[in-house]
Amino acid sequence: MSDNYCKGNIFSQLPDASQREVFEPLSQSTFTHIERIVTQGQVTPEGEWYNQARAEWVLLLQGRARLRFASGDVVELNVGDHIEIPAHCKHRVDWTDENEVTLWLAMHYD
Repeated sequence: MSDNYCKGNIFSQLPDASQREVFEPLSQSTFTHIERIVTQGQVTPEGEWYNQARAEWVLLLQGRARLRFASGDVVELNVGDHIEIPAHCKHRVDWTDENEVTLWLAMHYD
């Protein structure tokens, strides 16, 4: 009999994100979705906002980024920074470093 586990390394085999943002699911259940996000200079298109039905917790593991909220707040993220974004809190990725990979760990939950 074998246990049903899945092992990985968040830093290994990073996909090329020089042309597009890459979302990779790591774990999913009815109430939670965990993903690795890899960016390199990508931002949310001008005039668009994320307005997600689930809360989101994000940890920046590598690189740098800036989030902008519809309220006007701007949040700079550096390695090790994390932020919790409530459901339906309009936000966008305003900047990621185009000279280095930015690696995010995101958890979406109810």
